Amino acid sequence: MIDADFRSLLPPTATATADGITIGGVPLVAVAERFGTPSYVIDEQSLREQIGSFRDALARRWGAGRVHFASKAFPTTAMYRVMAEEGIGVDVAGGGELHLALRAGVRPDVILLHGNAKTDEEISLALEAGVGLVVIDNFDDIDRLERLAPGRQSVLVRVRPDVVAPTHEAMATGHASSKFGLSIPDARRAIERITRSRHLGLEGLHVHIGSQISELAPFTHAVEALADLGEFDTYDLGGGLAARYTYGDHAPSPDEWVETLTEAARRVLPAHARILLEPGRSVVARAGVTLYRVVTVKHGEPTFVAVDGGMGDNLDVSLYGQRFESAVVTRPSGGGPVDLVGRHCESGDRLVEGARLNDPRPGDLIVVAVTGAYCVTMANNYNGARRPPVVFVRDGVATLRQRRETYEDLASRDV
Repeated sequence: MIDADFRSLLPPTATATADGITIGGVPLVAVAERFGTPSYVIDEQSLREQIGSFRDALARRWGAGRVHFASKAFPTTAMYRVMAEEGIGVDVAGGGELHLALRAGVRPDVILLHGNAKTDEEISLALEAGVGLVVIDNFDDIDRLERLAPGRQSVLVRVRPDVVAPTHEAMATGHASSKFGLSIPDARRAIERITRSRHLGLEGLHVHIGSQISELAPFTHAVEALADLGEFDTYDLGGGLAARYTYGDHAPSPDEWVETLTEAARRVLPAHARILLEPGRSVVARAGVTLYRVVTVKHGEPTFVAVDGGMGDNLDVSLYGQRFESAVVTRPSGGGPVDLVGRHCESGDRLVEGARLNDPRPGDLIVVAVTGAYCVTMANNYNGARRPPVVFVRDGVATLRQRRETYEDLASRDV
């Protein structure tokens, strides 16, 4: 059986069978045998159900609204295709994400372009594609759009509300010293300028205070900060809802988060307005796990269990100090503590300190839970590592959605 604590972090379809942990009806042992390790595994049913939780929560509470997936959390063609099939929008923060979203069939009118340093090339790509909204992050955005837009482009002004979110400092984006958005006084100036523009149509305001936020009060404060800037047709209230990564974590549900935002909106924003939301991490995090193979066990204080991946496929630990939980796939209960470490030449390449692993041995298959957000995004070639494949599982079928890099791929850009 699966340890109850660890079970609560796995995708809801996870079960224990004679083969160990099964997700989406597919034994993880079979995934590893077919596709190798490390591998990213996404439970498609759980993913789609989570998307529906956000979409339905907003529909029940606000007449006019739309959910956009914050695609930087998992920017692959397969993921964009799921969002298109589920009928939600996406936000992109660069030309590459825009290219993949369009390739996957996302309608341009439900794409929203972000970025604190949009280039002429990226803005031109967005204008040519006909994206629905461009978020104004600075006055240079206005200059570029007025120069490049052949017709009229709908925009939002990103407001920096001076709200300090309780999260890692690198994930906080709504405080006074953040590089994102415009202060309240500068937002007023931007609004005045855009309303006089022949090329820009001001739809409304945007606010986003950060990521991995597990307290609801800051979201209320962010909505309230928009009230004095005037009445608009659209308010994008951003994302930032936390995912539950560890046994001790608490994360509000999509329903609780949406209720908090819409309750504040009912009090301070016009009733006719359209509300947009941008969840990312909280959509995909729990739907994903990563598989590794144990290479060596070094007994001592602590005992090091080294696997065939690490900071090349999961940079969250080194970058943000994020804690994860793990288990031996065929013995998913009891054991530990040991330090689960990676294969890269950095002392900071540790996946899980104090991991509960039941008698780990070379050759064992390890699963790390809640890796659906940002691990694929930040995968890299440290020490020549080949970025892992992405495998979707559903109804007993495992489907390769993105192949593993080859050694030839590493030299493919050489000239």
